[in-house]
Amino acid sequence: MRTFFELYEDAKNICRKDPAATNVLSVILLYPGFHVLIFHKIAHFLYKIHLFFIARMISQFARFITGIEIHPGAKIGRRLFIDHGMGIVIGETAIIGDDCTIYHQVTLGGTGKEKKKRHPTIKNNVMIGCGSRVLGNITIGNNVKIGANAVVLKNVESDTTVVGIPAYIVKS
Repeated sequence: MRTFFELYEDAKNICRKDPAATNVLSVILLYPGFHVLIFHKIAHFLYKIHLFFIARMISQFARFITGIEIHPGAKIGRRLFIDHGMGIVIGETAIIGDDCTIYHQVTLGGTGKEKKKRHPTIKNNVMIGCGSRVLGNITIGNNVKIGANAVVLKNVESDTTVVGIPAYIVKS
């Protein structure tokens, strides 16, 4: 029952954050950013019980349907809003906190240098602008805003705005 409540909470959150969303039912029926969360919850459960092949199969099906690729090992908090999700990639060891917003063409990826934890940890209430790349075993603090097309390769302190390639602080 908790998963159903969480999904409904996700749909309400999308409806609240997206001015184009007219009601919760339209979000449930029409939003690929919501659909991928359903697939991910199933795939992540299977991944945790070591049914890796089936979990990956579900995540790849979700990618085919939505254009959003979330590895089943990724840990996603509550009320994630994926807006215009096409081209989003979230790696296996990525962790996303609560109340985050991710726009299209974002990558939460690895650098190829790490062996165990390879992907970023995103804390709560983070907004990641379209086209951004957040790479490596780094931590993005609470209430951070990452500008469009930024490339983030180092930790970002809470309550900060970063932009650019490589990302630099514009507001703290």
